[in-house]
Amino acid sequence: MQHRIIFSDIDGTLLNPERELSTFTISQIRRIKDSIPMVLISSRMPSAMTHLQEELDITNQPIICYNGALILVDNTPISSTAIPLQVLEALYHFNHDHKVHLSLYNTNDWYVPELDYWAKRESRNTKVNPLVKSTEEVIHEWKEQNKGAHKIMCMGDDRYIDNMYAFLDEKFGDTLHLYRSKSTYIEIAHKSVSKLTAIELLLDTHFNIPITKALAFGDNYNDIEMLKAVGTGVAVANAKIETKLVANAITLSGKEDGVALYIKNNIDLSC
Repeated sequence: MQHRIIFSDIDGTLLNPERELSTFTISQIRRIKDSIPMVLISSRMPSAMTHLQEELDITNQPIICYNGALILVDNTPISSTAIPLQVLEALYHFNHDHKVHLSLYNTNDWYVPELDYWAKRESRNTKVNPLVKSTEEVIHEWKEQNKGAHKIMCMGDDRYIDNMYAFLDEKFGDTLHLYRSKSTYIEIAHKSVSKLTAIELLLDTHFNIPITKALAFGDNYNDIEMLKAVGTGVAVANAKIETKLVANAITLSGKEDGVALYIKNNIDLSC
């Protein structure tokens, strides 16, 4: 069998226009799931992924969260890499005028300073409700608990996000992965982890499957490394140009069930 395992991004890749799983996608993944493991891999937090696992009937599989910063097997972390707290403190002070919304994530905790436009938008998209707490309070609590952020999400008007990106790149470019998924977003993770490092860890320690037998789907910049490394990397039609260029194949867009269509046309379990 050419494909022995599948990894799929979620947002922009797997979901329909309502940001839900279509009936077609659910049926195709359920068709192959007992023969080929399906692993969700995303910048999302765990609770924004597990409800999708339940719909797909793949709750027995690991999930890769926060672009690889947190890997769960049977709901237990096997790898956890946080952004150092001093980075968050520097970012908080740089954002002294609070013109950029800072969302802070650790495992299944998501903290926002207020339920503003950005928090409500992200909540609608992920079907998870945040906890309202000032960034200063979160920093204080995490210092006492010796915690850091698995992900920091910066959201705001383009010009403020441009300034924040330049600041982070100059001060912490050697420490952080900065994903500009949209002009109004920056997703921040630790530089030592990525979707690819998480895939490699799971393949080596949990599945014992060579990466050449892996199939992966993605759409954005943080999927490029993963799509290049696996045996078959597939970009959806709405993917960034740079992502399409490294892909082995291009399917229909995420909103047109591109992942499900590729699985239907290319995975025949009778072979």
